[in-house]
Amino acid sequence: MKLVLIGSGNTAHILGQRSMISGHQILQVYSRDPQHAAGLATILKTKSTSNPAEINATADLYLVALKDEALYQISSWLKLDPRLVAHTAGAVPMNTLEQVSSNFGVVYPLQSLRKENQQVPELPLLIDANTTANLDLLRLFAESLTDRVQESDDEYRRKIHLAAIAVNNFTNYLFTLTEDFCKREKIDFRLLLPLIRETVQRLDQHSPAVMQTGPAIRNDQVTINKHLGMLTNYPELRVVYELFTDQITSFTQKRRE
Repeated sequence: MKLVLIGSGNTAHILGQRSMISGHQILQVYSRDPQHAAGLATILKTKSTSNPAEINATADLYLVALKDEALYQISSWLKLDPRLVAHTAGAVPMNTLEQVSSNFGVVYPLQSLRKENQQVPELPLLIDANTTANLDLLRLFAESLTDRVQESDDEYRRKIHLAAIAVNNFTNYLFTLTEDFCKREKIDFRLLLPLIRETVQRLDQHSPAVMQTGPAIRNDQVTINKHLGMLTNYPELRVVYELFTDQITSFTQKRRE
């Protein structure tokens, strides 16, 4: 399949490289920043442009990997009818592209992607399209990149995107606060990595609800109060600790009723 990438960020890097490895021909990379476009084009061994008027009009699929706010403005400068155009966002409606082309869809990677990573993680792709024929084409494309492909409409994608924020962005912020605590208290944050991995690996076999441990689930007020005292100089982490403790205690009590 012949592709053009619209965008040069993390998602464009990862999907572009996956596409190249899978045998697709990448005709061009577009980005408003000519240096960013050229940088990704060099990696993908293709051409680049920063001029919308110069976007190659002969591709089978145009992958639009832009920020959400940019997608809402894209129809003002991109016209590709009747080519198949698909954006990669989780929380943006598919029909945002209907003024770009009469053939449009979504290829949403349900993963935290970083172009700096040497190894690409497991990559579920959620797809949708405005016609059955377009959906079939996007399914063929997605299945060439990964064995985890699922059809999903706008509502499903919005919900899974919210869930992804909770399990990825929120937990990473907790890691950030904890790492800061460890640095300032001169303890080794890396000692926690095996515990973090074990916590996540358990989810392959068990519901997180039945794997909850810690002083909150036991309503161990002595330990909880000691911890809160230790967090006097860490107000952000203390707020999170109190909130999570209260919510875990409440959740546990409801399950036991």
